[in-house]
Amino acid sequence: MKKTFLTKEQVCEIAKTYPTPFHIYDEKGIRENARRLKEAFSWNKGYKEFFAVKATPNPYLMKILREEGIGADCSSMSELLLSEAAGLGEGEIMFSSNETPAGEFTKAKSMGAYINLDDITHIDFLNNECGVPETVCMRFNPGGIYELENGIMDNPGDAKYGCTPDQMVEGYKKLMALGVKNFGIHSFLVSNTIAPDYYPTLARTLFELAVRLKEETGAHISFINLSGGIGIPYRPEENEVDIMAVGQGVKKVFDEVLVPAGLGDVKIFTELGRYMMGPYGALVVKAIHEKHIYKEYIGVDACAVNLMRPAMYRAYHHITVLGKENEPADHVYDVVGSLCENNDKFAIDRALPKIDIGDYLYIHDTGAHGYAMGYNYNGKLKSAELLLREDGSVKLIRRAETTSDYFRTFDFDDLMKPYIK
Repeated sequence: MKKTFLTKEQVCEIAKTYPTPFHIYDEKGIRENARRLKEAFSWNKGYKEFFAVKATPNPYLMKILREEGIGADCSSMSELLLSEAAGLGEGEIMFSSNETPAGEFTKAKSMGAYINLDDITHIDFLNNECGVPETVCMRFNPGGIYELENGIMDNPGDAKYGCTPDQMVEGYKKLMALGVKNFGIHSFLVSNTIAPDYYPTLARTLFELAVRLKEETGAHISFINLSGGIGIPYRPEENEVDIMAVGQGVKKVFDEVLVPAGLGDVKIFTELGRYMMGPYGALVVKAIHEKHIYKEYIGVDACAVNLMRPAMYRAYHHITVLGKENEPADHVYDVVGSLCENNDKFAIDRALPKIDIGDYLYIHDTGAHGYAMGYNYNGKLKSAELLLREDGSVKLIRRAETTSDYFRTFDFDDLMKPYIK
């Protein structure tokens, strides 16, 4: 049984000021998780986590993470500006973009961000735009099928990201000729895995590549970024990743591969998003309709605009009916939103306690890739984001959208001005 970080009584009180639907985040859980992660990799003196901003792009949450020593992984100009607003600066930002528009490398460089090049051709693009900094990272793609002992994880050979092994060597040599003094290696191969051996397996791949690059180019390898990929247990029966064991697994490979090669000073970086924030966010909605046809439906006041993952991936998000946690799950429902699309369903054939109109439903694990993936199809508006502070108070960290926001890009003409306040 998955636990909530809010009670029905708390939601009833919050809803007096901030009506449902809303995303809400647990500050206490976020901070405790950040400290656990740092402890797991404390054996590496240069370790740093760069939170994947794409997962939850909110500067108030990023400031909390910064207070815990966490940086930001960015992939766009907007994410760089969010990081700037959150107070992040030199050495606290990893810029990992692809098909990068002109101007973004310039902004990243001016902020003192680590620039991670996705392709060997981006070397000239970067140099022509703003010149190469003294530290540059390159993104690696090993190709083929990526397997662990417990099965196939992913197919990097079909992924658009990263450079081949030979391109890494060629790229390092070219960057050295342009004056680069410190190098990084980055790779992202798997998304949302709870397999405990993923990071140690990836680490071995990247550590062995680092040894090759040092031997063939003489480059100084400053850091290796294991990127993200560590997942969370969306389903109640799944086990949480033991991050302490993961950290020790990476250390074991570090000691086996890097230390004997004279690379024992290499810093380990990560850029987790889902792991950092996913379990510490929830989407709270209200049951507003019920329908009895060929199936039993509960209609709520949110839709895929607020949480796209179930519609896009048929992803599972656990649902708790607040106030009925101990009642039997003896009713089977599709829990649905109001979009004119039949895939707008938060749950399909889900066993839940009897739901009455007005009940609050707590949709778990929306702290990453929840609000962030929202959109405005059907003219639907995105909800507010709230922060449950450690002292139990609630802070608004993003207001709900209005129709004025939706029509704002028509402000160049008189046609829609009456609708824009």
